[in-house]
Amino acid sequence: MRLTMYTDYSLRVLIYLGTKEDGKLTTIQEISDAYHISKNHLMKVTFELGKAGFIETVRGRGGGIRLADRPENINVGKVVRKMEEDFHLVECFNPETNMCPISPICGLRGVLGKALHAYLSVLDEYNLQDLLFNKEGLRDLLRT
Repeated sequence: MRLTMYTDYSLRVLIYLGTKEDGKLTTIQEISDAYHISKNHLMKVTFELGKAGFIETVRGRGGGIRLADRPENINVGKVVRKMEEDFHLVECFNPETNMCPISPICGLRGVLGKALHAYLSVLDEYNLQDLLFNKEGLRDLLRT
């Protein structure tokens, strides 16, 4: 299983925001500079994070973004599920496009389905606060 860069960037944005003092606004440019990621990519990511309710956006002069909830209330599994387009590990996971002739009797689908469930279950055990166990170190590395 491999996460898309979109989900990777989403988690990085949340980690960055989690290193900030409560309620302090951050700009997309700051995050872009810290991670050396395209500002345009991050604009799309932050838009979706805002729609999903993970971050708040404040428009206008002096505006920016911040976490919409406390880090301990932001579940990693939920973020991954919301930001990933799909979890079609193999063709047969998508009934609309599945053309595999052995699907009706293939054991691979069940094995991969079980593995995907386990993967997501582990992510569900963690929240953003768990990823921020070394806030000072993160701040130093990100220069926040």
